[in-house]
Amino acid sequence: MRRATLRYGPDRAQVAEVWRPGGARALPVVVLIHGGFWRQLYTKRLMHGMAEAVVAHGWVAYNIEYRRVGTLGHGGWPATLDDVSDAIEALADVEGVDHRRVATVGHSAGGHLALWAGSSRSTGRPRTRPVSVRVCVAVSLAGVVDLAAAARSGVGNGAVTALMGGGPDDVPGRYALGSPASLLPLHTPQFLLHGSADTTVPASLSADYVEVARSLGDRAEYVPVPGAGHLEMINPRGRAFPELVARLETVLG
Repeated sequence: MRRATLRYGPDRAQVAEVWRPGGARALPVVVLIHGGFWRQLYTKRLMHGMAEAVVAHGWVAYNIEYRRVGTLGHGGWPATLDDVSDAIEALADVEGVDHRRVATVGHSAGGHLALWAGSSRSTGRPRTRPVSVRVCVAVSLAGVVDLAAAARSGVGNGAVTALMGGGPDDVPGRYALGSPASLLPLHTPQFLLHGSADTTVPASLSADYVEVARSLGDRAEYVPVPGAGHLEMINPRGRAFPELVARLETVLG
């Protein structure tokens, strides 16, 4: 197993880790996006166990950091989302990966970002170059996938409004561009795994999202994980990981 650091921007948070198995052939890439309600306290270290497990399965793990909300985080709308898009776009310059097989897998707040990355990835900012790296499958692990519903129900104690700079009635245009639920259909396969014992992010967000996605023609599946709590979703020895691998294999091979 090899690990290298990649910088995709000048900010200290604009960095990613490329974890690889041995060998020279081009492999699928699993982009890992950590959670923590988009707050600067939480970092990409949360996904190290997942990265090791992804590499052990024979895929490349691309564990990204991004600007987050907080005094020194420099994140929030639109910086946090733009960073995720830019980090994925930086894969275009990484050798030894199959750019046609790029999956995003995010946990909690990262689940929001993983599904958003499966869309056109637009926050309305001018682009210096068009999107060239496309996501072929997006996976949410206990994700905050409907920002408006999460903000109104108080998920994360104000985390959504802190990210977006206001509530859905204050800045509706931001929610229209930044919430996966508002962007449906994504036209990208989506899998939403959620533990039935999650007391941090309600599983109903994922179940309701999939119902709408399917009604609009998207390939989407809700995968309940019986008895699993919020953090178990990123435990590579937990009940969710085999379910995740099985779904990814249907697209990545």
